[in-house]
Amino acid sequence: MAPPLLSLRNINLSWGADPILSDLEMHIGENDRLCLLGRNGTGKSTLLKIIAGLIEADDGERWVRPGARVAYLQQEPDASGYATLFDYIQGGLPEDESDQAYRVDVLVADLSIKADASPDSASGGEMRRAALARTLIREPDLLLLDEPTNHLDISIIEWLEGYLKNWRGAMMLISHDRTFLENLTKACLWLDRGQVRRLDDGFHRFEAWQEEVLADEKMQAKKLDKLIKEETRWSVEGISARRTRNQGRLRRLYSLRQERSDQIQVKGSVAISVGEGGKSGARVIEAKNISKTYDGRTLFEGLDLKIARGDRIGIIGPNGAGKSTLLKTLIGVIAPDTGTVKLGTNLDILSIDQNRSDLKDTMTVSEVLAGGSDWVEINGERKHVRSYMKDFLFDASQANTPVSALSGGERNRLLLASNFAKPSNFLILDEPTNDLDMDTLDLLQEVLADYQGTILLVSHDRDFLDRVVTSSIVMEGDGTATEYAGGYSDYKVQKKAGQKNKIVEDASNKTSSKSNVTPINNGPKKKSAKLSYKDQRELDSLPAEVEALSMKISDMEAELSNPNLYAKDPEKFNALSKDIEAKRDELEAKEFRWLELEELKESFEN
Repeated sequence: MAPPLLSLRNINLSWGADPILSDLEMHIGENDRLCLLGRNGTGKSTLLKIIAGLIEADDGERWVRPGARVAYLQQEPDASGYATLFDYIQGGLPEDESDQAYRVDVLVADLSIKADASPDSASGGEMRRAALARTLIREPDLLLLDEPTNHLDISIIEWLEGYLKNWRGAMMLISHDRTFLENLTKACLWLDRGQVRRLDDGFHRFEAWQEEVLADEKMQAKKLDKLIKEETRWSVEGISARRTRNQGRLRRLYSLRQERSDQIQVKGSVAISVGEGGKSGARVIEAKNISKTYDGRTLFEGLDLKIARGDRIGIIGPNGAGKSTLLKTLIGVIAPDTGTVKLGTNLDILSIDQNRSDLKDTMTVSEVLAGGSDWVEINGERKHVRSYMKDFLFDASQANTPVSALSGGERNRLLLASNFAKPSNFLILDEPTNDLDMDTLDLLQEVLADYQGTILLVSHDRDFLDRVVTSSIVMEGDGTATEYAGGYSDYKVQKKAGQKNKIVEDASNKTSSKSNVTPINNGPKKKSAKLSYKDQRELDSLPAEVEALSMKISDMEAELSNPNLYAKDPEKFNALSKDIEAKRDELEAKEFRWLELEELKESFEN
């Protein structure tokens, strides 16, 4: 067996009195494709930095195979000291390959990077793409990526997936993007209470395995509690009856108690709730023929849209397509160039933006949540700020912690906590999933499923869109904005079907054009051919079959559009999603066959 590419042995690290990593041991093989999972604050990014060699543990050993290259993508890249993004990317080349600037050009083109742009003026998405290019250009033996999909649009995320599928080295990913992890990883590392557990299977198996581990742990804890009770009873009842005390058995009892005391308990779940306002009017937004141009470029035009109470609308598109502009136009923050936008009545709008503009670095956690008070009011009920903090997995001791000392995930959780306490019936969410751990993300999805108001959100998270929205407005970046039923996966299916229909329509028009040409009469007219008996019977039956299938799909879509279905019965939701996809494929095949037979029949008749 080949030696590992990298090993960590007996790694210990503490922040103050709090242990982060305890006697941690792990190994990475040369072909490993790993995801590193765990809650915010458990030390995932810290562990990745130790693996990368950027920070040292308090004690323990880090070993890297001689000659092996390790490259690390950090969450917040620093390009200070570089005049352009091209220079920043080129700086990632190994010293002995610094003359191979053509490799920069390739990644710049693939990632749509403005190479001559200054890092100081680059957006979050541009800096993320440049940092990715700088990391990938090293072509390392071990690639470490910390939240690589943050601030990337879906088209770039899908490009990155394709690139990493062909990656020849080892890689380790930290990501909240389920689809990304499911498509790329073959083993999972779970960082929990200072230790790493390994599952040699892809991310699709992780959550079930995690539940099995926790259930087994709970059972072992119960057995230990029972043993402690038995030994305690003996110590009370048995010692008084004996003249000689069994010191060995007492030491065993004390050891068991210490073992139980030393066990670091699993943290509880995030308990998110949303303050809900009064009921809005049935019509929330009605937009007619709206358009918007920015800097000489049309972002969208001729858009008609009706949003009713209870709708969950996702806005999808590449960076720079105008998603945030459309969002602001729809809620009346900016006016359209043409057309009208009418907002409904009794709207309590709650808007949460991706820039965390509500958070000030100098404010404490308690000040953000309660504005200096000791109490938070949610849905008419008062709750102590420290108790509310625990609902979002903040320790009571963090009440006076400044925002500047929080991790990216903790800041996002704090932002959700502070905003969700406010009453609303219309939620505006701009990239709400950035930096959230999966447990918090799951509960956010459940809260949104139970939310009685209307939701309008921008997101690049494909899985999140599929689980939350009832329809999607897709901006392709070419000035179009089109509404599709369902989430991202539904949009892809409908777009593919639309492209096939266009091809068939173009072919049909071409055939029709040719049929208008008068044929040369080279002899006596032959008897025209006709459909075979079998084909004619199939043609006769297809309209009814297509109609029946369409009705079946409509019924299934209506059931699937129930926002509470996934939260209540995820297995049924997944099964129904797969069944709908199969039915759509069947319908598509029948429609194409129907069209084929009709064209064949027309060609005979003509």
